Amino acid sequence: MRKKADPHAFETFYKDVRGRLLLQTWALTGDLPAAQKAVRDALVIGWHHWRKVSRLEDPESFVRPQAWSHALRRHTARPFHRERGFDDEIRATLAALAKLPQLQRKVLLLAHLTTLPLDQLAREAGITQVRAERELQAATAAFALARNVPTTSILGLFEPMAAELRDLRWPRPSILTRAGSARRRMHTAIAAAVALVGFAGSGLLVTDADGVRPTLEALSMHTPGSDGPEPAVARITTDDLISPDQVTSALGGVWTTQMTSDNTDGDGLVLPCQQQRFADQSPRAALMRTLVSGKALSVGQSTEVSTSPASAHAAYVASLTWYAGCREPRLQLLSTRQVTGIGDEATLVDLRDWKRPNRSVVASIARTGSVTTTVVSAQPAPGKKPVATNTGLLAQAVGRLCELPDGGTCTSTPKVTPRPPIAVGDHPAMLDVVDLPPVEGVAQPWAATAPKPATSNLAATRCDQTVFHRKGVSGDLTRSYVIPMAKVAPQFGLTETIGSFGSARAARKLVATTRDAVATCPKTDLSTKATQLENVATPARDLTSWRVQVETSDKTTVVFLMAILREGDNVAQVGFVPSGSATIPDAVFATLTDRAAERLRQLG
Repeated sequence: MRKKADPHAFETFYKDVRGRLLLQTWALTGDLPAAQKAVRDALVIGWHHWRKVSRLEDPESFVRPQAWSHALRRHTARPFHRERGFDDEIRATLAALAKLPQLQRKVLLLAHLTTLPLDQLAREAGITQVRAERELQAATAAFALARNVPTTSILGLFEPMAAELRDLRWPRPSILTRAGSARRRMHTAIAAAVALVGFAGSGLLVTDADGVRPTLEALSMHTPGSDGPEPAVARITTDDLISPDQVTSALGGVWTTQMTSDNTDGDGLVLPCQQQRFADQSPRAALMRTLVSGKALSVGQSTEVSTSPASAHAAYVASLTWYAGCREPRLQLLSTRQVTGIGDEATLVDLRDWKRPNRSVVASIARTGSVTTTVVSAQPAPGKKPVATNTGLLAQAVGRLCELPDGGTCTSTPKVTPRPPIAVGDHPAMLDVVDLPPVEGVAQPWAATAPKPATSNLAATRCDQTVFHRKGVSGDLTRSYVIPMAKVAPQFGLTETIGSFGSARAARKLVATTRDAVATCPKTDLSTKATQLENVATPARDLTSWRVQVETSDKTTVVFLMAILREGDNVAQVGFVPSGSATIPDAVFATLTDRAAERLRQLG
């Protein structure tokens, strides 16, 4: 006789975990009502399966994913809902959490609000332990920076939230157990009905209409419609994805398929820089494939069929934004290229992963009709012409997909053209963390402060004292970029200040004033030396950069890298202060200022 579930043991469990679960779930979503409902539902499910759950070493690890999943579904319509009526500390913590990608938020909360070891944390997050370490490092740095606290003080930030929850009224355990028992009875009835229908039909439920067992070769994902069978246009099979032979012809070597799936398991984050399970929030069909060659080379393809070309275009833009503004730590955007001759629209994003071993990561995104596909290759840097090889792979991928019923333009003669970076972030006219180069001798990731009005300009040197916050200037902002976990001097970091001066003439005047001030500085201040690194002067753009050295004593010299640049009516100033050997080469700084000029076009 099967042993009955013990309500007293469940009651003890319920009282022990409910407060922790609610705090975690609230922090995950920022939506307290959704969190309360989700925790209640998760505990009802826990009682439904209590005979099994109570035998687990850690029953809380069964209930927690249920609560988090339910809460995330409830608050999807209003992402990271902002509650009112709480004190400033709570609202600041929720705002800082909202800035983190969902995966990093999960990893941060699992690390600080549970006692899970790292291997179990990674398993619950659905990622490898190595990736969990990277995501936790990035999340910790970004969250601590946003809240302006050392990383060792993060746990204390959740105490005001916990205090807010202590006086909440909870339903009696008997209410949950009754709901769980009713749920169990309903599931039993449904299972019996399904079994009856399965045997009353022409075959068992584990076979298709011809009595053949399903295989991987027929794998596809469909979102059920309201009535009748799914239309043919929503079908995509594994034969529509790139094959190992095609990858071998483009990249050389011997390639094998590692995984092919509909990407409905785990968190769905398979490819580098991917931020959500699907780019289209409601795709009609989707498939994911990864291929490998040895331990160092990998290729991944994600393909989605949307309900219309317009929806597919939105998915294309979403995918493109993931890579153009990649949130993974220490991935730098090198270049962006427009591609014609492949599908209806296509773009290549070239990235460098500076974590050891360094990798070249190229994402190729294309749309043909209502179908979007992303092909991502990763190989040891610098790699064998990664952009050219990915163009060929993308052409082969689209060549198959364009023949689908919902496909569009196929492939002709691909042409690749450099283009400015895709606008990313809330302030696309400013440098993004993805633009920043590695710092010599530093292995930790960059993080950016929130932009604020440029009432003071930290990018200026003592030679120029350039002012952006003044009459006639609009959109003036300044922000700093730091590496919170690096062992560097307090003054180390990068700063950018921007503003629109209303006319090209006014913008040119400011640039000329700054140039003159830096040029004459060594004459008026004998302790200062200014070396010009780059100088560009065209009707559309001005850009001048310097290495400024200031002797503060007989044995100490402070070094600054500074650039002033103009794009039309807009001006930006970029300053970098190294810390000993933690620096960036002059040529790399020049490349960074070119990127700042490209970003500046987005202002006004």
